Amino acid sequence: MSEHTAQNPAKMWSGRFREPLDPLFDHWQRSIKFDRALLEQEVMASKAHAKTLLAAGILSEQEHAKITAGLEGILNRFGPDGTQRDWGSDAEDIHHFVELRLVEQVGDLGLKLHTGRSRNEQIATDLRLYIRERIGMLIAHLGAWANAVVEQAKASGDAVMPSYTHLQRAEPVLVAHWLLAYVEMILRDVSRLEDCARRSNFCPLGSGAVAGATAALDRSIAAQELGFLAPTANSMDATSDRDFVLEYLQALTVIGLHASRFAEEITLFATAEFGFIELPEAFSTGSSAMPQKKNPDFTELVRAKVGRIHGAAETVTLLLKGLPLAYNKDMQETQEPVFAGTDTAHLMTYLLAKFTGALKFRKDRMRAACESGYLNAMAAATYLVYKGVPFRKAHEKIGNAVRYCLDKGCELDDLTLDELKQFGPEFDRDFFAAVTVEATLDCHDVIGGTARHRVKAALADAEVRVRALTDTYGAVSMGEEVIHADS
Repeated sequence: MSEHTAQNPAKMWSGRFREPLDPLFDHWQRSIKFDRALLEQEVMASKAHAKTLLAAGILSEQEHAKITAGLEGILNRFGPDGTQRDWGSDAEDIHHFVELRLVEQVGDLGLKLHTGRSRNEQIATDLRLYIRERIGMLIAHLGAWANAVVEQAKASGDAVMPSYTHLQRAEPVLVAHWLLAYVEMILRDVSRLEDCARRSNFCPLGSGAVAGATAALDRSIAAQELGFLAPTANSMDATSDRDFVLEYLQALTVIGLHASRFAEEITLFATAEFGFIELPEAFSTGSSAMPQKKNPDFTELVRAKVGRIHGAAETVTLLLKGLPLAYNKDMQETQEPVFAGTDTAHLMTYLLAKFTGALKFRKDRMRAACESGYLNAMAAATYLVYKGVPFRKAHEKIGNAVRYCLDKGCELDDLTLDELKQFGPEFDRDFFAAVTVEATLDCHDVIGGTARHRVKAALADAEVRVRALTDTYGAVSMGEEVIHADS
């Protein structure tokens, strides 16, 4: 019987030691309780390494086939769709677990698989595979959210709303224009994730513990088998690099920031004071004390979740600070933040798509908010500019007119032509047509502006870009099993 059987699960490193580990330290230093999430990646990488060993003549065809079948059997038993949920307590980490289970199936042949590799390169490879896969899934969720925003923008037609600076009403914009601002943010988030995936898409297998594998291995075999662009270029960097982890978590943080800004605006616009949005009941809760309440719990939680994601990024930042080359046990602590940040970002973005699609806008209330408060003042100043008045002078004239209106309790378009002329002889009857809500929108006739025909073109362009995104990445459903795992 092998010393690595379940009855006597020796450590992968125990040959040099005489004394056993302190039991409490042994429990404390194990990572299997969280790196079990990497089982699929560990099996994939192990199969690729087995193929490399076959090419090097270290494994025979028969041995390779037996090991590969054993690895697939482990995944079938313990993977997400597997039949066995109890993993036992004999393994130190996911690498040790797979080795123990493999030895159970194929005997000491399973120990041959560790030829020419180290756990240092294994975890670096597993994490790259995990993040690459999760990036694809997250982009699919972002694509669904972007599509929901685009659909709301299309449905809004020519509906208008106030825009804000300093949280004070500024100028009217199309509701679609406001929504498309978030589409731009989401598409930037996607590009950041794609950049992260490209930079991390190199294979550490064959890097050994620090100086490279001691067996003559063709590293390109494993890289190609796992879909990496190429092997990593430096063994010390490969085993100690966690830049890709940090970059990934930082990209998730920016996604969280964008989601939080969206959530904050929805929360504000759903208040009685704004009254622009009707919250969907499926994403709201009530008060145990006040029967009339409908609380924006979803958007409040979205605002809060960015703290959890950013906390994961900060944790990894501080873990990596000052670490000498190459691998250090500190790096084990980068795994839990990755899993926590990933779970939070995935469920949040998945729900955002559903929530956004269920929003209802009170277009009459939004338009009414555009028709008071002098939101056409900029358009009025522009009217004077086209009459030959320098903008600074035009600004002053309209400012004086606004002050006059404030004293009188009316809007700019309520003034008579005679009243307007006291602020400048340039005013004429065409002024009133120049300061309607529609004219105020259309005077912003530049690329990226809220003029109606510009927004129509921007919406068509956004629809094409989002469709390309969803065509590439598809959609990922999140069923009950994901909800249970998150909880």
